[in-house]
Amino acid sequence: MGMSVSTGGGGRGGRGRRGRRKALMSEINVTPFVDVMLVLLIIFMVAAPLLTVGVPIDLPETQAKPMNSETQPITVSVNDKGQVYLQETEIAVDEVVPRLEAIAQTGYEERIYVRGDKTADYGTVMQVMARISAAGYKNLGLVTLQEQD
Repeated sequence: MGMSVSTGGGGRGGRGRRGRRKALMSEINVTPFVDVMLVLLIIFMVAAPLLTVGVPIDLPETQAKPMNSETQPITVSVNDKGQVYLQETEIAVDEVVPRLEAIAQTGYEERIYVRGDKTADYGTVMQVMARISAAGYKNLGLVTLQEQD
């Protein structure tokens, strides 16, 4: 009596299973994520300067150094026609102080920037600044552009 021993397993011609299953890849392919993030970065870099335009004003140029600020200041603008804007909303000169009191988060310590067009009436700009100062706001500043050499 003879016995036969096969090494292939079960009469399938030595293959065992029908082809081996590949091990599942458990790593994340980050290349598409990086591509998407770079595209979003470019979009935000192009769009960010467009979001801070505000009221179009032709600012005067000075040799003053730029100020560093951590928080977004409140901006009061006076254009060449004498119209007064709080942030981007047109208001009357008499409404400047009540509106400031309504939106100032840190009270009288709030940083307020006055932007005056270089062709605007000096009296109107000074009237706005005087009302803000008389109301008790201490951090008041004028916005200008840096002179180009």
